[in-house]
Amino acid sequence: MALRDLFLMVFVCFLWASHTIVSKIVVSGMEIPPLFYAAIRFTIVAALTLPWLLPAPRPLWRILVVGFLMGGGGFALFFLGIRTASPSSAAVVSQLGLPITTLLSVVMLGETILWRRGLGIALTFIGGVLVMWDPGSGFPLSGGLLLILASAFTGSLAAVMMKQIGGVKPLQFQAWVGFASVVPMILLTASLETGQIARATEAGWAFVAALLFSALVVSMLAHTIYYGLIGKYPANLIAPLTIMNPLLTVTLGILVTGDRFDGRMALGTGLALCGVLIIALRRNHVMPLASVLWGRFR
Repeated sequence: MALRDLFLMVFVCFLWASHTIVSKIVVSGMEIPPLFYAAIRFTIVAALTLPWLLPAPRPLWRILVVGFLMGGGGFALFFLGIRTASPSSAAVVSQLGLPITTLLSVVMLGETILWRRGLGIALTFIGGVLVMWDPGSGFPLSGGLLLILASAFTGSLAAVMMKQIGGVKPLQFQAWVGFASVVPMILLTASLETGQIARATEAGWAFVAALLFSALVVSMLAHTIYYGLIGKYPANLIAPLTIMNPLLTVTLGILVTGDRFDGRMALGTGLALCGVLIIALRRNHVMPLASVLWGRFR
């Protein structure tokens, strides 16, 4: 890989990690309702990518389901979870999306798992459970991280379903993610949340800046750079480099939001990332899709 492209990959991972920190600040610090935040984000994405919406992929119902799961649905769960979860732990638990994608590919696409990939899946899940475990509370698993896990599952399901749709280009996919997310998320925030406008007004320009960073810098700039690198290099070269995302998120979480990083967290993070690396390095026909759709939308 050219040095310039390696720096671009580091930059993309830094933007993804920064987005996790910004999301935590928005829904926890500014107390912006999470469903409202997701609704506004994907309204902006839908408006910006509207020229690439047509022609519609077939079957239409599948791209709508995939778009919502990968977009508003998955991000709504993520934003709900990160209200109480730390960015560091959320970044690690999100890595469970890759082994979940692999397992779903076995069930839905008839793939087989060899022992090395099976070892990677086991290590990732063990590490994820260690991170999610909350021995200090009455509930043994963190509720916020369970929502993060649900978000990872929706992204994995969408990635495998997308395998059954051919010929969808990146910007067209972004357009359908936005289009499929707008109406459901507006209905959900209107039905389940209150005080959205008042909270957004109180947060002021800081919320506007966070929203534009999420929709423009992360969704449009970072993803476009990443798609370009995926098209230029083999997926089994790019996918392992995405491990920089959780590592940078953990670092930023400690520095910016004061995340606690104890021995249990360190052990769980190490096991999970080792497992992800093993899975990413094993060739798999669904791997390029998973790395493009799941790895980048965080």
